[in-house]
Amino acid sequence: MEDKKRRKYMRLTDNEEINRLLSTVVSSVKDFTESQFEHIRSLTQIGAALSAESNIDRLLEMILEEARRFTNADGGTLYIMSDDEKRLHFAIVETGSMNVHMGGTSGKITWPPVELYNQDGSPNYSNVSSYAALSGEVVNIADVYHAEAFNFEGTRQYDADTGYRSQSMLVVPMRNHENDIIGILQLINAQDRETGDTVPFSVFSQELTESLASLAAIALTKNSLIMELQNLFESFVTTIASAIDEKSPYTGDHGRRVVELTMMIAGTINKMDYGPFETVSFDSDHLNELRIAAWLHDVGKIAIPEYVMDKPTKLTTVHDRIEVLLTRIEVLKREIENDVLRKELVKRGAYDEESIKKKCAGKIKGLEDDYTFLELMNRGSEFVTDEHLKRLKKLGRKPWTADGTRQSFLTDDEMKNLTISRGTLTNEEREIINNHAAITFRMLSQMPFPKKLRNIPVYAGSHHEYINGRGYPLGLKGEDIPLQSRILALADVFEALTASDRPYRKANTLSQAVKILGFMVKDNHLDADLFELFIDQKIHIEYAKKELSKSQLDEM
Repeated sequence: MEDKKRRKYMRLTDNEEINRLLSTVVSSVKDFTESQFEHIRSLTQIGAALSAESNIDRLLEMILEEARRFTNADGGTLYIMSDDEKRLHFAIVETGSMNVHMGGTSGKITWPPVELYNQDGSPNYSNVSSYAALSGEVVNIADVYHAEAFNFEGTRQYDADTGYRSQSMLVVPMRNHENDIIGILQLINAQDRETGDTVPFSVFSQELTESLASLAAIALTKNSLIMELQNLFESFVTTIASAIDEKSPYTGDHGRRVVELTMMIAGTINKMDYGPFETVSFDSDHLNELRIAAWLHDVGKIAIPEYVMDKPTKLTTVHDRIEVLLTRIEVLKREIENDVLRKELVKRGAYDEESIKKKCAGKIKGLEDDYTFLELMNRGSEFVTDEHLKRLKKLGRKPWTADGTRQSFLTDDEMKNLTISRGTLTNEEREIINNHAAITFRMLSQMPFPKKLRNIPVYAGSHHEYINGRGYPLGLKGEDIPLQSRILALADVFEALTASDRPYRKANTLSQAVKILGFMVKDNHLDADLFELFIDQKIHIEYAKKELSKSQLDEM
């Protein structure tokens, strides 16, 4: 009968670790009561529950609560080992008869930690919890007032202050898969289930608690590893985003601002109980997925050459070639002066410097005006008119001498760049920059995102798609563009319009940015419903108060 019961309870779970622990407990006990078998059944259920719990504070509470329930202990304390393994931090403190519950979901405990080492560096074996942490041994005490091996001054003081009577104590180390002690489970005052009297912790209770401590350590370790991986991933994401921004001296905070604005829009959508977003709700996982997509939306820019991505003037490549044009202007000035000087020498056989300067002044002034004009055209802040084109072509044909060879003042490439109608980029360069969205999608699609983050490549890679289908890289249209991508698009455009760190234009005021957004909505570039939400719920104003300069706040 005994073997039959053992086999029955050993089949309760397929978990190899739980089976191993149960085997230890079952093989060490000869005579089981039904109650004891029920405790073992509960142990299997607790193991599953601990493995499923992702909230670290709730997990800590579960560990102590289940240990108290197993042993019918009135109170207990759960300590967590510090990272440097030199102290034990209080995580949970409970005393049922006094209705005490501290730590966990109730907030952190501010009590000073238990030091594992004395001031001289020697091990602190006088404290029972530190002894268990240092030695790895279980301590089972029938009455702490008659235990001479440990210093219970703190316990006695607590009893004196509260009127409590600490008696039996069970202290169990919690070991992880690497056999490292990661915490201590300390139980106080086991109670007889029939009389309620305080009794010592039984051998069976101790063995069950040791098994529970092992399961708890596995769950805690798993939880900690998951959190560490999440933190590592988060740090990696923000570091990559920051590195991309730092690649450009002009967009150092673009990523953070887009993330902030994106989450402001998503959070507002969650609050809407009317209108087009009434039925839309982003849970915590959806919000996290969108947030990471916002951080990574420009990751493709890592493959874009700096001189294109940060092209501050039309003539910029490795350097701004306007300096080359200035050199040519100086050469032309010298040619004019030399020509006048030569004529004077032929005519009079002598020359007067003041006379030469006066005769050259008009033509030199014309060259200086030409250079001022070239500087203006080079900035990209002016729209190139027909008059500008006419003057550029005339200036471009002006001859000058280099290395004894007469050639046109402007090369074909210089003329092509200076005649860019708006901004500083040629069509080819704009295509290179636009390609960053496709690169973003390709790069992120190769990453093995977990299920809850699987849409990040699509959201991040589609933030330049237009409602009218003329966006890039996929040419998606209308509802085919995910709402998350449409939110990102609005945030990205508004941040760019109001950013004060762009070299090729002055930052727009708040009203100017809103006006431009309105035009983009009319042209079916941006989502009209999102734009209406953005304005009606004053998200733009809330953002502006945090991020824009006072000179931009003309709509406040």
